[in-house]
Amino acid sequence: MARNKRKNRIANTLAVCFWLCAWQAASVCIGQKLILVSPLEVCGALLALLPTADFWQTAAFSAGRIIGGFLLALALGLALAALAAALRWVEVLLRPLMLTIKSIPVASFIILALMWLRSAGNLAVFISFLMVLPVVYTNTLAGIRETDARLLEMAAVFRVPPAKRVRYLYVPAALPYFRSACTVGLGLCWKSGVAAEVIGITSGSIGEALYNAKILFSTAELLAWTVVIVLLSLAFERLFLWGLARVESVLLERSGT
Repeated sequence: MARNKRKNRIANTLAVCFWLCAWQAASVCIGQKLILVSPLEVCGALLALLPTADFWQTAAFSAGRIIGGFLLALALGLALAALAAALRWVEVLLRPLMLTIKSIPVASFIILALMWLRSAGNLAVFISFLMVLPVVYTNTLAGIRETDARLLEMAAVFRVPPAKRVRYLYVPAALPYFRSACTVGLGLCWKSGVAAEVIGITSGSIGEALYNAKILFSTAELLAWTVVIVLLSLAFERLFLWGLARVESVLLERSGT
């Protein structure tokens, strides 16, 4: 196991090095910094940003709102999925709403949100929430529906209380689907949240920093902020999935599976 992990790390490192070299080669071949700067120049721009207080305030501002929208979507998505699984009419009622949210382009929602919200400060929260909600709801509901029918029948025969059915039958069945929804949602929330900040030009956000870099034709700074988004997204994803794995192990141990 440890050997396979080491091989995977080496392979991943080599893959990253390959694409960095390809990026450097493309930058040299193009020879125009306005179009594509080298990785070294991006690192230089990033190092120039790191010591400034504005950088950390901007990163914290955007991260807090995007993560907040993601967590709100998780909470409501779980609650609605449980309700829809228990009440058929709730599922029927929510189906067109979730399909509509998944079908409408994120840019349309951003423009509508700018019209609805008084301040663009909470735009990233709303858009992140809206993009993640149907993913969590749909996957969790599908997981609940996959609960073994024979086990449910046995639970009914032996009159197992509803709380224990949820704990020992529904939760273990839904967990893999919920984990998959979280993995997809983690990527969606950052992309949609930052896009909302760019279009809404939210003051003090990463989106505003990207927009300003574009206005000033500062390709190095634009890519530096892009690297920051990737790093923040990966860091939160690793932390969240680690925490989720810990919660899963505790729940599965208590349920005896």
